[in-house]
Amino acid sequence: MTTETKRPAPVGRRRGPSSGGTVNFLALSVLAVLFLIPFYLILRNALSTDAEITAPGWMWFPVAPAWENIEKLFTDPSVPMARALLNSALVAILTTLGTLFLCATAGYGLARIPYRHANKVFYIVLATLMIPGAITFVPSFVMVSSLGWISDLRGLVIPTLFNGFVAFLCRQYFLSFPRELEEAARVDGLGYWGSFWRIVIPNSGNFLAAIAVITFVGSWNSFLWPLVIGRSPDSWTVQVALSTFLTAQTVSLSQLFLAALVAMLPLLFVFLFLQRFLVQGVAQTGLKG
Repeated sequence: MTTETKRPAPVGRRRGPSSGGTVNFLALSVLAVLFLIPFYLILRNALSTDAEITAPGWMWFPVAPAWENIEKLFTDPSVPMARALLNSALVAILTTLGTLFLCATAGYGLARIPYRHANKVFYIVLATLMIPGAITFVPSFVMVSSLGWISDLRGLVIPTLFNGFVAFLCRQYFLSFPRELEEAARVDGLGYWGSFWRIVIPNSGNFLAAIAVITFVGSWNSFLWPLVIGRSPDSWTVQVALSTFLTAQTVSLSQLFLAALVAMLPLLFVFLFLQRFLVQGVAQTGLKG
């Protein structure tokens, strides 16, 4: 018997990183640096004095950071920064919760409850998206003023609760929600309301969290409506308080940048902890790119 000797398989050359991968890495690195430059400038200027900010020579970071700027920011009697942060938090949280409740119930009703005029109502909701906000701004202000809600939390929150676009997204999502779960709930004796709260809402966490993040960020960054409604300093939101550092009479650059940094931190934490829900929630709306 002859034994055949097995030749070792040829070893291929090891491939290094492709040129395309290197280019992508470099491009992403450049974009990341460009994205972080504004955050660096805000932090640098927040810990500098006005003289250092406006100095002709460039300084990468202050040699002696002006930590006392933080105390000045929160002890300035003309700008109640702590109260403004509290007002913004209350307005953003209440607006987010109210928008979720109203738009989720409206979207579920349009998607699931049989009604011969459901499509007409849906088209009316879509039509509101085509109306510029400038057209409804004055009537909304007149209504709030007639109710006595100027410089009041109700005037800041209630007119902004319903959002036609959020209602549209909720309807699209609930149309794709598995009907089998709702049918099983009806076998157990639950109606539309019971199915909505016990079955649909507990299984829509990712989508609702994504809507909550978008609504919270939009409410926190809102400026024009709080500026008009919040007449007294006690009703200012953080965006209105920021505008007081840059006026025709006075300009306080260090306080302006520090206040911007303080106002940005809550949004940064919200985005870092809940960013994964944004992608998952948009993917579950049923919208196709």
